[in-house]
This record gives sequence, structure tokens and C-alpha cells, in this order.
Amino acid sequence: MAPFSLAALTVLELAPPALIDVAAACGYDHVGLRLLPAVPGGIAYPLMDNEAELKETIARLDATGITVADLEVVAFSPDTEIASFSAFFETGARLGAKHILVAAYDPDLDRFTDRYAKFCQAAALYGLTADLEFMPWTYVPDLATANRIVAQIGQANAGVLVDALHFDRSKSLIEELARVPVQRLHYWQLCDGPAERPATTEEMIHAARHERLFPGEGGIDLRALTRAMPKDIVVSIEVPTAGLEKTVDAKMRAQRALDAARRVIDAAHDRS
Repeated sequence: MAPFSLAALTVLELAPPALIDVAAACGYDHVGLRLLPAVPGGIAYPLMDNEAELKETIARLDATGITVADLEVVAFSPDTEIASFSAFFETGARLGAKHILVAAYDPDLDRFTDRYAKFCQAAALYGLTADLEFMPWTYVPDLATANRIVAQIGQANAGVLVDALHFDRSKSLIEELARVPVQRLHYWQLCDGPAERPATTEEMIHAARHERLFPGEGGIDLRALTRAMPKDIVVSIEVPTAGLEKTVDAKMRAQRALDAARRVIDAAHDRS
């Protein structure tokens, strides 16, 4: 079975050391850590600015055997400067991270593409991939656009990040996944959502950031998507459930997410 990672967004109330302990207790293999906010003022745990918490996080990794799959979120804006990420890269290397989630909030795609290429070059020096996540409300709204940009820059560590919710909401096609070279797929994100797509962009963003469904509990064709993805890459389980968070603790939500994901993966590959 593919290795599973507990995405930061699933239990965003937890700082990295607590996130790692929950992941270990539930049976995850990896974690994703949010060192930079998805939006200005959003929740994040900037370990590059907190040496004590960084050391505690590394200690929890060592003690549990959990490893870091990915770091979030490098959200490119028009004024993003590659030089500003030196401490972020160094921290990623100290954590033993493998991947970085990149998102495009720059309307000038030529400028974004140029900076993304330079970002990949910088990340490669630290053994990190840079994985471009397409989201319908960003300037890389679908799989086809992400794959085109990653192909254009020609960087070996550039990747396309497939999120099950964004894949469905962007109306990307399983057939398009076949055109993505397997070496560009480093990990992917699993969740579920209602079959009916949100009526507005605002509703789509809110659902994606705060109210997803556990795998197999919605209407997205996760079996087809699972079959189309490489079997051996990390499955990051990203299921924010803000409403449930009020009454169910992080460990219980993380366990429910992992159990649900395992059932989906098993069913997709016809395992009992």
C-alpha cells in the first residue's frame, strides 16, 4: 500500500510536534508541515523563525520515526522574491523534507513561470522538489495548465500536485493524467467532496480550506483517480473539517481520515 501522510490542513490547530505525535499514534508514515500561511494572516508554524520549536520538531521526528513529506505553502504573488526563501529551504533540509507545495497567485503567468523555474533551481540545492498545485481560483486553474508549465521549465525537481478536490472542481480529466510523465508526480492529496460543485468561487474556496469530506463519503470518483495515480507515491490526506473540529479532537479526525483513505485505496485496487 502507498505510504500515507497527515496533511497540516487536516489538523491545522496542531503545532508540528503535536502533529507528528498524532500522526504516529494513528499509523501514518509521514506528515506535511505548514511553515508559511496559505493567505496573509493565515495559520502557519514558521519553524525557520523559531529554533527551539524546530529542534523539538526534529526530536519528535527522530523519536517516532515519522518523516516529513512536504512543506507548505509557497504562494507566489507578483512581488515574490526567490532570495527570501533561504531560511525556508535550510529548515526543510534540517527536517528531512522531500517536497514543497507551490501555488500561483501571480496573474502574469510568464513572470510566475520564470520565478518558479528559479525556485526549483534553488530548492534542488537542498534536495527538495517544488510541486505546482493547480486550484480553480488561482492562475494555474487546472491540470493541463500545471502540466504545461512544469514541462516548459524543464527542471528535474518540478512536479505537478494533484489534489482530489481541485481535480474534480477544475473539471480536469483522468485522460489528462496519462499525459503527465510519472516522474512529475511526487505525491498527491486525497479527500472527498459533494458531487455537486459549489456555485461560486467563494463557496469553492471556503469548502476547500474549511469543509471537505472524508475519502469515500462524498461524490468524487476517487477510485478512478486513485487508479490513475502511481501506486507507490505518498498519499497526503488533506481533510479540513472546521465544523467537526468543534466537537471531535485532532487525533480522532486524523484516524478517521486515515481509515477512510485506506478503504478508498483498497477498493480502487480491488484489495479486501
